[in-house]
Amino acid sequence: MTQKKKVEQKKVEGRRTPWWRIALWGLGLAVWVGVAVIASELLVGKILVLILPADLLKSNVVTTVYNFLGYAASMVVTIGVPWWLLKKKTTRDELGLRGLPTWTDLLLAPAGFIVTLILGAILTLVMMAILPQINWQQTQNVGFHALYQFHEYILAFVCLVVLAPICEEIIFRGWLYGKLRVKMPAIPAILIVSTLFGIMHFQWNVGVSVFAMSLGMCFMRELTGTIWSGVILHMIKNGIAFYALFVLM
Repeated sequence: MTQKKKVEQKKVEGRRTPWWRIALWGLGLAVWVGVAVIASELLVGKILVLILPADLLKSNVVTTVYNFLGYAASMVVTIGVPWWLLKKKTTRDELGLRGLPTWTDLLLAPAGFIVTLILGAILTLVMMAILPQINWQQTQNVGFHALYQFHEYILAFVCLVVLAPICEEIIFRGWLYGKLRVKMPAIPAILIVSTLFGIMHFQWNVGVSVFAMSLGMCFMRELTGTIWSGVILHMIKNGIAFYALFVLM
């Protein structure tokens, strides 16, 4: 059964289910994703602390290993545990991984980036007016320290510009959004995914901008049925941030 047919079937079932139960289920699913990702990363970090000498822990090579293992563990736990324990099978349609990127994805991504960049700036200005006590100039902590050697630039680029967008899109706009859309309309699903995505960055200034970015990526997932345009948009955003943090500085 395709994702579209599942959504239509659940709409019929949803008419018999109180909206507040669906809302609570959606929030519970978001909490699961947040807890699974944080717990997975903490576990990987704890293991590395136990097995590696203290003087190596701050190296960019270890940071790369941590990123790879952390994202792998996050996806395995987030997607695999419900599949294993609850027999909740996840299809490629639910993950938004059907097919390969298309020209539509390639064209949507830069346009979406510009729109979400403007939206993020507007939302940030609004939040700055509402919460002036917050430090809105805080630099985002990406885990990597100063880069000096060529291989360090390559490792940081792969982690931040390639690995992070792919894995985060699979978890948030893929698995979570796909599961939510089976039982609820697009708007509440988009708001739940985007709010969680903003919270998971643990900084107000970054959280607001990625909330806006997630709105756009969820909309593109809804429009195309896949996460590919969101992955490309995410890579564009992280690529610009990488250049600003490690090349211009």
